[in-house]
Amino acid sequence: MILRPWNELPENMRTEEVRPYYEILKKHQLSLLLKRVFDFVVSLIMLLILWPIMLVIAALIRIDSKGPALFFQERVTAYGKKFKIWKFRTMVTGAEHRGSAVTVKGDSRITRIGMFLRNTRLDELPQLVNILMGDMSYVGTRPEIVRYVEKYKPEFYATLLLPAGVTSEASIRYKDEYKLLAEADDLDQVYIERILPAKMVWNLNSIERFSFAREILTMVRTILAVIGKEYE
Repeated sequence: MILRPWNELPENMRTEEVRPYYEILKKHQLSLLLKRVFDFVVSLIMLLILWPIMLVIAALIRIDSKGPALFFQERVTAYGKKFKIWKFRTMVTGAEHRGSAVTVKGDSRITRIGMFLRNTRLDELPQLVNILMGDMSYVGTRPEIVRYVEKYKPEFYATLLLPAGVTSEASIRYKDEYKLLAEADDLDQVYIERILPAKMVWNLNSIERFSFAREILTMVRTILAVIGKEYE
């Protein structure tokens, strides 16, 4: 990945709030290149190794509930580009039209196999395709849906200097965010006003401390979090 020249950024990103983060990343062009090479090579290898497992998961999803094995949704990545994120379907077909875009503990829309896939993060395996294509990276701010990005504060747009990620420090800290939303009356409002700004603190901090080595560490920490390690 090569950082775009400042004057080629979208207008809503060429602001004084975003500029400090841009200057930080500008000093790490080699790390950005290593990040993209790593993403491409590793995602290709993992797809070649894991495709039999992914076929089994797809079959289990189809057996467990009606509908396709894959779920596609429009999200936002670097420079405000919209793309279709790939995931294994973990909810009943049409769930996005039956409630909020965020989920809570005990959400009735989640299928039996879907809960297992979410808890183990296996539902995100298809995102290897997104990484291979360059729309996502292993580490980066989780891609939000368009209507949430439209609610961004000016500083939050700095996270769009990099591709969206499968995991991040914010993802580790908020891996159980659905539990925090369990008693909310208005899920979207609580997410936009409380959860999203809290996660952005971690996302912006990750840009301030950006390095390729730190991203590898985040991946290791993610694996440890999935198998049960708690981070405060």
